[in-house]
Amino acid sequence: MEAGLESVVAAHTVLSDVDGEAGRLVLRGAALEDLAGVADFETVCARLWSDLGPDLPSDLRAALGAARAEVWAEVAHLDDGLVALSPVEGLRALMARLADGEGMDAALRVTAAPAVFTGALLRRREGLTPLAPDPEAPHAADLLRMILGRSPTAAQAAALDAYLVTVIDHGLNASTFAARVTASTRAGLVSAALAGISALKGPLHGGAPGPVIDMLDGIGSPGNARPWLEAALDRGDRLMGFGHRVYRVRDPRADALKAAIRRLGVDEGRLALGEAVEAAALEILRTRKPDRPLETNVEFYTALLLEALGIPSSAFTCIFAAGRAAGWVAHAWEQVATGRLIRPRSVYVGPQPSALRAAEWFGRGEPGR
Repeated sequence: MEAGLESVVAAHTVLSDVDGEAGRLVLRGAALEDLAGVADFETVCARLWSDLGPDLPSDLRAALGAARAEVWAEVAHLDDGLVALSPVEGLRALMARLADGEGMDAALRVTAAPAVFTGALLRRREGLTPLAPDPEAPHAADLLRMILGRSPTAAQAAALDAYLVTVIDHGLNASTFAARVTASTRAGLVSAALAGISALKGPLHGGAPGPVIDMLDGIGSPGNARPWLEAALDRGDRLMGFGHRVYRVRDPRADALKAAIRRLGVDEGRLALGEAVEAAALEILRTRKPDRPLETNVEFYTALLLEALGIPSSAFTCIFAAGRAAGWVAHAWEQVATGRLIRPRSVYVGPQPSALRAAEWFGRGEPGR
């Protein structure tokens, strides 16, 4: 058995196909590049959910808007203790208050909650009053409005839509697997999402984009990229935004997000810094680690895009959850439909019992003899 369940097939899914050798991501029959920057979040969410759970609402945008208004009631429980937590931990705590279930109402709450709670948490951390959701607004635009305190431009809303679509689903990654395991127990969609968030917050998964900003800030200018990166590797540091567990070539989501950044028209100096760091990092990694395929992954351009939208790096994982929650719901429904509890086996490699050891543990005999 390979470490980390490498090469183990744990599920059959109609939701997404991650081809690590070709660098391709398919979302329910459509290539990522045909969706990101073209379809909005609600459209791709409907694509994922179709025929898996209860019947879709005739107007998913309106239903999701109503769900944002519903979960807003939980913001009243946002006390100083929750505000003092990291944003993703505060998000998890507020989501734990939601009513669980396996139906469409629970699915809508799970998908709506990260948008509403992230904005409320960030504004409270700044000493500002949280903004109530606008049920009539598109999901991405309303998410940004609740964070920024103003209506986003059309270009900003489109950029966040592209991001949410890009991360909505990605095979059986750690958070999705955690969500499917939980769903297999019939615990409910909120419980499945809480398992997903708990896995997502780790630095080896969704907690990684924030440190990309720290890296870029530390480098400062394109000319400093190579010496800074060389020094980081000399210390044994990992270069955030490079390498992926599945992709042996460039992560296709990186290109989708880079295109979204260009459409947004971000500060050219910041983008130039990012491109210089990317080029230097790839060259150094190919020289130092020629046997390891370490290419740009989704985290690198996620950081640049979300920063350009005015989202603080401390909340990047929350925005990731805002997109991935819809995927967790789809996988949970797909798993429940199998009627099968996920229960893999382990191989015991510890010591075998002996009469002497048992006597010592239970106070019989003379220890050490």
